[in-house]
Amino acid sequence: MTPSSREKPPGPREKPPGPREKPHGRREQPTGSRARSIDSHEQPTEGLGPADLVITGCTVLVHDDRERIGFAQDAAVVVRDGLVDSVTTAAAVADLPAADRIDARGQVALPGLINCHTHAPMVALRGLAEDLPTEEWFNDVVWPVESNLTERDVELGARLACAEMIRAGVTSFADHYFAMDTVAAVVAECGMRALLGQAYFSSQGPEGRERSLEFALRHRDTADGRITTALAPHAPYTVTDADLAATAGLARDHGLPVHLHAAENRDQTDTSLARHGATPIEILERTGILDIDVLLAHGTGIVEGDLPLLARAGGRTAVATAPRGYLKFAWPTTTPVRSLRDIGVPVDLATDGAASNNSLDVWESMALTSLIQKATEGDPRWLSARQALHHATVQSAHAVGLGDVVGRISPGLRADLVLVDLTGPHTQPVHDLAATLVHSARSADVRTTIVDGRVLMRDRELLTLDVRAVVRELGERLPALTDRGHGRRIQAYDT
Repeated sequence: MTPSSREKPPGPREKPPGPREKPHGRREQPTGSRARSIDSHEQPTEGLGPADLVITGCTVLVHDDRERIGFAQDAAVVVRDGLVDSVTTAAAVADLPAADRIDARGQVALPGLINCHTHAPMVALRGLAEDLPTEEWFNDVVWPVESNLTERDVELGARLACAEMIRAGVTSFADHYFAMDTVAAVVAECGMRALLGQAYFSSQGPEGRERSLEFALRHRDTADGRITTALAPHAPYTVTDADLAATAGLARDHGLPVHLHAAENRDQTDTSLARHGATPIEILERTGILDIDVLLAHGTGIVEGDLPLLARAGGRTAVATAPRGYLKFAWPTTTPVRSLRDIGVPVDLATDGAASNNSLDVWESMALTSLIQKATEGDPRWLSARQALHHATVQSAHAVGLGDVVGRISPGLRADLVLVDLTGPHTQPVHDLAATLVHSARSADVRTTIVDGRVLMRDRELLTLDVRAVVRELGERLPALTDRGHGRRIQAYDT
């Protein structure tokens, strides 16, 4: 199965999409440009017994070997042993035995979205620090409150966050926070996939860095392989050059990636230049962080002089963008997606924590990224809906080190996918399916969420988490959690 040969691939080193094809397919299917039929050789594997799951009658977002996207209509997805076994026609699976079947007529099957940078337990602080500049947000509210966190608070926050993400079509997330053993336990139980890192500051002494390493080694490839891990220094402005260099060495020695905040905003870059004679990216380069696989959060303070350093980085380098928070903080710049794309650095989608973003909705991040990039570049052709979908799927999977595991609905990859209902009035009619998905559909249109072939939400019903119980207990704990009368805070923000 291949998308139209006329469509150019979106994303790094790729050109804008070409002319539109006429839609076709069954009447009840969502229609749109570049609809594709299924090639006859892509039939469900026979002789293996019943499938674990068959999803039938849907439209499937597909990628070819050049990572161009297309849409296969009247299609079916066959799942065996947690993997996509085949993507074929609905007719081909009509008589295929299966332990479970989902009739997905009127729905689109997409690779599960990936939240490439968040602090899941911070949902407990949603709406607590509003309408504040960055320094006051950290120093007056967030870091004093985080000094109260208990493991139970973290667990409840993680449970609520995972429920929110599953309902929004997020199947995997990259988390950077505290008490991460607790978060790992929640991920293992609820069935999601995650890249987890125990955050640390240099103010914690060597023990902070050691705990980050111990966590990463203890939980790497756990939860049947759904949990991967990273070292997680907080940022160049809270972690010394010596600790960053030591982290880079540990990452090399143990084959671990690094996940940290870097050049979050332009003020951080200007302050770093004034104090250290180097931008945050230059600090990462001279401490060896850019020689290993690294996931950089935000990067709205990346300047032109940083681009050559990122272009020649020795490891896999990616930047996570979470545009809603930048708008709330009134930061003057956003992640330079186009410049990073031009040097081959993928930009992936994120939400940051709900304390700043107010939600964990990657669907919203996808739409905002497209719109803000158009305004920033003064070019309505950039960033297109197809490019936004590419950032949300393939690029985000590569960013968290899972490019050969998830990010596409393709035989041999893990069966992480979501079904999106496009029968609502706000998504009809469909002239361009990619545009409908990015700019008209919402996270509430996600009907079903599947990870490793396991259904975590079906017809909007969560199957692995009890939200009412979590909300009830978290509400009881909020007075102690949000108390700031003690005068403590976990760190000082002075950039």
